[in-house]
Amino acid sequence: MRRELTLVLLVYGVYLLVARIVLRRDGRDRARRNAERIVTVEKRLGIHVEPALQRAVLRFPRAVHGLNMGYAVFNFGLAATWCAFLYGSRDPEYRRVSRACLLGHLGAQPVFLLMPTAPPRALEGFVDTIGEVSGFDMEHPTFVRLYNPVAAMPSLHVTFAVVTGAAMADRASSRTLKAAAHGYPAMVAFVIAATGNHYVLDAVAGAALGWAARAAGSAVAGRRSVRW
Repeated sequence: MRRELTLVLLVYGVYLLVARIVLRRDGRDRARRNAERIVTVEKRLGIHVEPALQRAVLRFPRAVHGLNMGYAVFNFGLAATWCAFLYGSRDPEYRRVSRACLLGHLGAQPVFLLMPTAPPRALEGFVDTIGEVSGFDMEHPTFVRLYNPVAAMPSLHVTFAVVTGAAMADRASSRTLKAAAHGYPAMVAFVIAATGNHYVLDAVAGAALGWAARAAGSAVAGRRSVRW
């Protein structure tokens, strides 16, 4: 367990280091420009649906509170809980899933460093649902020290959803549960877009990263056995 926690802390440390490097330069300005480029590409592709999606969900403030909670807590919480369950039950699948999560997280860091991207809520025409509906300031100086506010591309939420959803689908005992697990990444993509935290292209990139991380995690797990 000590080794696993050390790996998690190391990856999280790399994530925070990348954030500090980007923000100390002209990271915010670069992130806004990159965000505007993504919007332009989405419009050309006809997939810039985030503003319309937000307008639709904002008609139901109570539901938006739930979506905000799902974005802030549920997604990463589910991944951590699933890994803890596999570890506690001494399931060999633990190494594959945990390594996929860590590799996915690390794989996003070069993009976060070279292409910082502001979330939609930072642009005109979008609503910061977490701040304006749920009253939580994502840009508070204390909170910003704990996460990267210009790391929208790719979406790690979707990356973790792909890894977790696929792993849960493999263990599902019924078609209904299997379908729900496979549909989980799409649900997460809906949440991150509706809350103004990611673009459609972020979700696509996050899904691609998730499948790549899952394949890499399988390769790592195949070379080494779990030591309990």
